[in-house]
Amino acid sequence: MDTVPTEEVFLNKSRFTKMVEKARIEKNLSYIDTVLYLCEKYKIDEADVKKYITDIIKKKIESEAMELNLVPRQNTLPIE
Repeated sequence: MDTVPTEEVFLNKSRFTKMVEKARIEKNLSYIDTVLYLCEKYKIDEADVKKYITDIIKKKIESEAMELNLVPRQNTLPIE
């Protein structure tokens, strides 16, 4: 799959989301690291990949970023 041109790999947000979820589990990475890994693997500029990231993945990345104190935490209700 590494030899597949970018245009054929990233057909839409749904396909990219599946790639993120699969790679995240296989590589045991965070969502942030998984997106960066896929960008590197398929030689995609990080700025260009944003059009393929769904709202669900964006929320998961934002949550990770808050946990890592990369962005300010928002007021949230404790969910257990």
